[in-house]
Amino acid sequence: MIAKLLAVRGPLGKAEFLVEGEVCIGSAPENRVCLEDAGVAARHCEIAMENGRFLLTDLESEGGTFVNGIPVKRKELQAGDEVAIGNSVFLFRIEERGAMGSSAVELDEGQALRGAARQLRYEELTYLKPESLAALPASERMARNLSVLLRISAGIGSLRDQELLGWTLLGMVFDVIPAERGAILLMEQAGQELRSHVAWDRVQGPDHPVHVNQGILRRVMEERVSILEEDAEGAGSEGGKQSVLCGPLMAGERCLGILYLDTRNAGTRFTREDLELVSAIAALAAMGIENARQFERLNQENQRLRAEVSLTHDMVGRSARMREVYQFIERVAPSDATVLIGGESGTGKELAARAIHKNSARRNQPFVALNCAALTETLLESELFGHEKGAFTSAIAQKKGFLEVAEGGTIFLDEVGELSPILQAKLLRVLQEREFVRVGGTRPIKINVRFLTASNRDLQKWVQEEKFRGDLYHRLNVISITLPALREHAEDIPPLAEHFVARHAEKCNRVVRGISDPARACLMRYEWPGNIRELENAMERAVVVGSSEWILPEDLPETVAETGADGEEAPAKYHEAIRKLKKELIRNALEQSGGSITEAAKILGVHGNYLHRLMRNLDLRAAVKKHAKN
Repeated sequence: MIAKLLAVRGPLGKAEFLVEGEVCIGSAPENRVCLEDAGVAARHCEIAMENGRFLLTDLESEGGTFVNGIPVKRKELQAGDEVAIGNSVFLFRIEERGAMGSSAVELDEGQALRGAARQLRYEELTYLKPESLAALPASERMARNLSVLLRISAGIGSLRDQELLGWTLLGMVFDVIPAERGAILLMEQAGQELRSHVAWDRVQGPDHPVHVNQGILRRVMEERVSILEEDAEGAGSEGGKQSVLCGPLMAGERCLGILYLDTRNAGTRFTREDLELVSAIAALAAMGIENARQFERLNQENQRLRAEVSLTHDMVGRSARMREVYQFIERVAPSDATVLIGGESGTGKELAARAIHKNSARRNQPFVALNCAALTETLLESELFGHEKGAFTSAIAQKKGFLEVAEGGTIFLDEVGELSPILQAKLLRVLQEREFVRVGGTRPIKINVRFLTASNRDLQKWVQEEKFRGDLYHRLNVISITLPALREHAEDIPPLAEHFVARHAEKCNRVVRGISDPARACLMRYEWPGNIRELENAMERAVVVGSSEWILPEDLPETVAETGADGEEAPAKYHEAIRKLKKELIRNALEQSGGSITEAAKILGVHGNYLHRLMRNLDLRAAVKKHAKN
C-alpha cells in the first residue's frame, strides 16, 4: 500500500509526496513538504502512520489545518480527503503497489548487478561538444544519433507540461534505444525523495510495474554519472540476464531525476554507443524539465498576481451614505456571516462584496463571483456545483464547480433572486449542511466557504408573492445592506466621474485635465437610472470621443448632455437648440396621437422605451396629461 499527497492547488503545482514514516509540512526548508507561504507556520502540521492508520496532526498553527473544509487538530486521513494548508490544497491518496497510473515504479533494494559496468560523466559527453565531434571520423551511426538528438531537442523544447514532456521523451527514447522497460523519475529538490514518474513496460503492459535497481539509482544520483551495467549471472529481480542504462537529469549542479532503461532480451543488449546517446538525451531532457518547471512557477505567480489585482477595487465616494457603507463593511468583514447586498443595478454590489472579502480573514483565499441571471438553469447548476464525467452529453470530463473553486474563500452570488425554485432548494441545503453533490455524482463534498449574495429585486416582497423561498431568504438575510442609488448621494458624482476619466484616459493614452463646469452641471442634473455603471460608461465615451484637454458637454451621451440646458450653467447653444427642437417634435407627435406615447413613438420612428426615457430627461411628462385631456 502506498500513501501519497498530491498537490492540486498552490505553489507546488502537481507535485506528489510519498507518505512514509513521519511527514512534516511547513514553511521551513527542513520540512519534507516545504510551502513558501506567509500563512503557513514553520512547522505547520505532520502526518504519521500509527497502527496502519495515517494521522494528521496540526502543530498549533495560527492559520489552522483543514480536512475537507473543516478545521482539525488531529484526524485520521481517508483516501480522497482534501487537506488545505495556507494557499495549498493536497489530495490524500492510498494506492496498491502497481496502481500508479500507467506502469508503476518499484524500487528494488539490492546491490549493483554482477557483471560488466561502464560509466560516463557529463564532461565526457561527445555529442554535446562540437569540438569533440569535429575530431571524430564521420559515420552513419553518429549521423543518426545527432539526428535523434536534434529531433528530441525540437520535440521537448516547446512542451510546458512536465507529465506530457515525460511521456513524449520516453516515447522518443524507445524509438532509438532497444529497451523493454523505461522510466523517468523526478526527485524532490531537497533530497532524493521520489516526486513523480512516468514509466512503461513494453513487454508485459501497463499493469506490470517497472523494477528499478535502487543501488544503481543511488550511485547515479550521488556520483552524477551515467551507468551501463550488465547482469552476467541473471540476478535481476525477475530472472534473466539484465542490461541497465541509467543517466542523471542534471540542471547545473542539481539532479532533477533519473532516466532509467533496462532489457532482458539477449539479442538487444545495450552498448557503449547507447550509453553515450542516453547520456546526451538525459542532458537535453533536464533542460526541458527545468524550463517546464520554470514555466509552471511563472504561470502560478502570474495567476497569483492577477488574483491580487482583481481584488484591488477600492470604492470611491465621501458622502455620508457611502461612509455608512464603509462602516458596515468594516463591521461585517471579520466574521463569516452570510451577507445579502441589495440595491439597484449598477450601484456597485460586487464591489462591496469584494471589499468585504478583501478585509476578511479569507483575503488570501479565492473570491469567486457568479451571476445567477446570466446562465440557464441547467448551465448554472453545472457551474455552481460542478459535474461528473458523463453526467450529460457534453460532460466529457469531471469539472469542479464554483463552490469547490472557492474552497477556503468567498463565493459571491449576484442576482440570486433569479434562481429557479429547484436551485433555490439546492442552495438552501448547501447553506444548511455546508456540503453538496456534483451533477451526476453521489458523494457529498464538504465545503468551507463564505456566502455573499446580491439582488436588485425586493426579495422580501418576492417571498410574500411566493416567487422566492422564505426559508432561503432568511438564510441569506443574516446580515443585509442596501447600497444607495447614485442620485441619493449626488455629491459623489464629481469624484466618481474624475476617477473614471483618469482611469480611461490612461487606458486610451490621452491627456485629460478634468471635467469642464458645463459638463459637470450636466452630470449633476442627470438622474442616472443606471447608477455608477452608467456614469462610468458615460465617462469612457467622453474620453474616447473627446478632442480637447477637458471633458465638454458635447462629449457626453445625449441623454446626459441635454439635462443641463435649463440650468444656470447651460452647455453649448448647440445642445440648447437641439433640446428645444426635440421638445417641439415630441409635443407635435403627442398632439397627433392624442397623448398616446406608443402611437407618438411610431410617428417619430423610435422605440417606446426610448421615448419614455427622452420625455423624462426633457421633463415632458406634463405634456402627456395635457394632450390626453384634450
